[in-house]
Amino acid sequence: MGFMDLFRRKPVETRSSGTGYTAQIIAARSAFLTGSAGLGELTAAVQSCVMLWEGGLALADVRGTDLLTRRTLAITARSLALRGEAVFLIRDRLIPATDWDLTTADGVPRSYRLQIPEVGGPRSEIALAGEVLHFRIGSDAVTPWAGTAPLRRATLSAQLMAEIETALRDVFRDAPLGSQIVPMPEGSADDMEALRQGFRGKRGAALVVEGVAQATAAGLNPSLGKSPDQLSPDLSRTLAGELLRDAKGSIFLAFGVLPGLQNAATTGPLVREAQRHLAQLILQPIAGLMAEEATEKLGGKITLDVVRPMQAFDHGGKARAFGAMLQAMAQAKEAGLDDATVKDALQFIDWAD
Repeated sequence: MGFMDLFRRKPVETRSSGTGYTAQIIAARSAFLTGSAGLGELTAAVQSCVMLWEGGLALADVRGTDLLTRRTLAITARSLALRGEAVFLIRDRLIPATDWDLTTADGVPRSYRLQIPEVGGPRSEIALAGEVLHFRIGSDAVTPWAGTAPLRRATLSAQLMAEIETALRDVFRDAPLGSQIVPMPEGSADDMEALRQGFRGKRGAALVVEGVAQATAAGLNPSLGKSPDQLSPDLSRTLAGELLRDAKGSIFLAFGVLPGLQNAATTGPLVREAQRHLAQLILQPIAGLMAEEATEKLGGKITLDVVRPMQAFDHGGKARAFGAMLQAMAQAKEAGLDDATVKDALQFIDWAD
């Protein structure tokens, strides 16, 4: 290096923010190589929760724009459930991005470098923040421009569930389920070997034939007290069922689904309460965040309502409430109450809208 090289400006090195799809792929590959990859998102419990999110958001009533189609809402729901954020390029329609990098000012996104999916490979495109819809959930003060998926907030439960399901799969694949050690009367070596060969490899049948004389040290009563010995593993002592149920319950709660929904003894009222909880406390706040982002970027007031389309869970309650409301309005009319008083009363019990 020469003396003048010390005074020459070096090019500024730019790095990825670490929140994009490429960074997640590298992290997942690293976890796989080190043996710590969590397969929780591939389990049926997680995918059933993702389906509930997809169906709930795809049912949403959208007012104020035609860009948020049901297909776009379903893609958004799956991306939010598994990744915690979803990014769309605003053109004549919303184009989903598979990977992105961004710059911020005061913690607010300013510009994006997007990877747009194509059949022959993704293409790159740069857009200002006003040209991009960026939906995200689970943001914190450290990285307010990024979202976090529910599984990243419940990593231990997801890994535990994946490990238990993998262990159970290996047991049912490799363990000698239904096999027994059967005591048999003594015979010649050739006859015993032929008998063993006949049983060998038959899953669920006798696996080993044992001479009763060897089993009882050639006592006077070699067959006394002998019964087949079971080779099937005793899984009840491992508490695998209880651990798997608790892990699934934690995953369901992380996605906002009541764990009782997976219980075989679940009845109609609990199913309706689970759907009500998912619609009102989980999906509707997410829809509100999406509506705020869409209102800011698309212009005009945009609303998303998830509760009304999902009210099939409460038809009986809605009918009773409607009947009570009509009866109350009729009594108010008979009592001579003015419209302002009735409106105040309806607002008090949240029937104003």
